[in-house]
Amino acid sequence: MFFLSENDLIYFCFVAKQSAGILLYRLNSVELQVFLVHPGGPFWKNKQKGTWQIPKGEFTEDEIPLDAARREFYEETGNRIDGIFIPLSPIKQKGGKTVSAFAVEGDCDAENIKSNEFEIEWPPGSGKKKCFPEVDRASWFVIGDAINMILPCQVPLLTELIQKCGTKPA
Repeated sequence: MFFLSENDLIYFCFVAKQSAGILLYRLNSVELQVFLVHPGGPFWKNKQKGTWQIPKGEFTEDEIPLDAARREFYEETGNRIDGIFIPLSPIKQKGGKTVSAFAVEGDCDAENIKSNEFEIEWPPGSGKKKCFPEVDRASWFVIGDAINMILPCQVPLLTELIQKCGTKPA
């Protein structure tokens, strides 16, 4: 059995982070499509399958998750999104972060996104800082392809969207 001291519990509460994101979808003819982004930076550069994700980001306890999701969508794509937002069941990522997601029907130009940037030391140990976009590209995927391309921990978001839209993977 595993027990936490009061100090451990306080520490755990501060490191357990939460994110919020938008699962943008559209029904094109008879196909359900979802908008996913590919993370920027050197670690993700040559990785494809299992790396795409919904636009999302961290938020604090004093921020409303939907507001954070909309802000993050804008920061990662340069697009503002409106519509009827459908709350999806939260998921937990590999590192323990909880992701609150909201599905919304809409459209945006995946070819012309504009992402904010982050700075890291690159190459490692060089002492030099380099900026990379948080998101280096975006794409619309038919739902069957999206299931293969998205982070495995985010597949339940797609499954729930399928259930809510009443469609089957292509």
